[in-house]
Amino acid sequence: MTLLAVSNPTAVDLRGLAQDVAADPTQWRPLVHHGPERHFALLHRDAEAEVWVVSWGPGHDTGFHDHDDSAAAIAVAQGEIREQRLAVGRANVDRRFRAGQTVAVRPSDIHRVQHAGATPSVTIHAYSPPLSRMGQYEVGPNGTLQRHASRADEELKPVAP
Repeated sequence: MTLLAVSNPTAVDLRGLAQDVAADPTQWRPLVHHGPERHFALLHRDAEAEVWVVSWGPGHDTGFHDHDDSAAAIAVAQGEIREQRLAVGRANVDRRFRAGQTVAVRPSDIHRVQHAGATPSVTIHAYSPPLSRMGQYEVGPNGTLQRHASRADEELKPVAP
């Protein structure tokens, strides 16, 4: 199965892919699971991109992270999420996205995603190239930003200080 008809997909291509999958619940609804832990399931992976469905509930939080060399698009299929971009010397950029909205994430962005709203949420995440590594961030005791490398198959959670 090939979801993208292009090689080297652009941010626009990834956004379209995430939105197309989100608009077709038959592709993702059987993989949704709402429980005490955030649940994620791989929908598709090829040489160009990968697509995940993520189930969110109260308290679910990725912590600040990057996607190494992968760009991403996150389409909200159900409910609401909060996305924060890490900012230096000022307040983080804080936005909310509801069902039908999509956020683009460049490889250089450091962000976190959290469940928001009163009902469970579902998001569709498209990455290109497919994820291999990520970085998780914490602010050290002296105020320095510290990056912790992680494999793409490790669940993202806030790094304990």
